Amino acid sequence: MEDSYKHRGMRKALVRTLKQKGIHDQKVLEAINNVPRHFFFDNALLPHAYQDKAFPIGEGQTISQPYTVAFQSEKLEVAPGHKVLEVGTGSGYQACILLEMGADVYTIEFNKILYERTRKFLPKMGYKAHFFHGDGSQGLPRHAPYDRIIVTAGAPSVPKSLISQLAIGGILIIPVGDSSTQQMIRITRVGEKKVKKETFDYFSFVPLKGEEGWK
Repeated sequence: MEDSYKHRGMRKALVRTLKQKGIHDQKVLEAINNVPRHFFFDNALLPHAYQDKAFPIGEGQTISQPYTVAFQSEKLEVAPGHKVLEVGTGSGYQACILLEMGADVYTIEFNKILYERTRKFLPKMGYKAHFFHGDGSQGLPRHAPYDRIIVTAGAPSVPKSLISQLAIGGILIIPVGDSSTQQMIRITRVGEKKVKKETFDYFSFVPLKGEEGWK
């Protein structure tokens, strides 16, 4: 795995693109600049690695568009030391961004093949997260509460299980809608039984599988 001067230059160009699209959180931009996204691509597909678009990774899943990753990361407001639950490990790219931002990442993947692949691959890149295989729509209650929860798949509604696993003051970012288009929603748990809901732009994610997702 080589991270050349050329690759780093391509990442800087990607960061400039993200700034032009409205991403301003310096910690997020630095994380995007630090993670070698081309490591997630086969050699033949390297020209696609730093384009601002999603790309198939097999198993009906994609590595998310960098803008989408940056947008969710910015809205999540991660601080170093935050305990973050990621629902939908996928390629592991989003987890790397969160780790670069100083988060303690717990990540759960529904697809066993992707789970095994990413669990083995990320440590080779030097990234250490807590990997789990299972139904992420129901969260990971045995390790709750979480300061932040990020869902990287489109949900039909906000899973109650995830809200209940947020710490007071914690933030959940999740795309909610139908199978083709979802609106990004941010839930802040301001009290034991009180939440604040904010809505943002529309995106397109693969479906969230599981009991509180698309069955």
